Amino acid sequence: MTKKPVIAIDGFSSTGKSSISKIIAKQLGLIHMDTGALYRGITFFALQNCLKEDGTIDIDLVISSLSHIALEFQDIDGELQLFLNGKNINKEIRFPQVSDYVSVIAKQPEIRHFLLKTQREIAEKGGVIMDGRDIGTVVLPNADYKFFMTASQEERTKRRFLELQASGEQIDIDTVKQNLISRDKIDSEREISPLKQAQDAILIDNTNINREETIDLILSYIK
Repeated sequence: MTKKPVIAIDGFSSTGKSSISKIIAKQLGLIHMDTGALYRGITFFALQNCLKEDGTIDIDLVISSLSHIALEFQDIDGELQLFLNGKNINKEIRFPQVSDYVSVIAKQPEIRHFLLKTQREIAEKGGVIMDGRDIGTVVLPNADYKFFMTASQEERTKRRFLELQASGEQIDIDTVKQNLISRDKIDSEREISPLKQAQDAILIDNTNINREETIDLILSYIK
């Protein structure tokens, strides 16, 4: 095809959506967009600027502050990294505290609407692979290829735990598991754009296959 494809990858957290999408993007010459990073960016902003006295996030204040939030991806040494109001926050958005609150932020209709236009504008020209939780169902319902990634809860907990350990975070595996359970529940049960497999999406269960095998499986449907 003359126009490069638009690929949507949805799925549960810690299934490798982002890292796998980045590699596929490089192999196919596409732009990769981690939509979850955008929600994490707003969550990071909220934790810095919109906390109540009890330490919880003031959602109303976050929503009223959206006009002051400028998120953009910049190419840093071949990798798209997220900037918030001109500051690189690509590392900070992976902190556990951000993970604890991102699903609460992401279920807000006003926030989802705020980011929807940005995501669609990037995809209009084609040549993009976008991963998240509602890409194939809401953001890009007409994507050329749609995939939905899943893995067992135990396997996803182990992956997330090892990832946090490698980044130097001191956290126990039970806390990681409870965070995943909570995020799955919020993501799947929210009223606006819940996490679910699009009817025409290909299911990719990578519980028992590694990252390279997952990539090969997805590419087998595209090439």
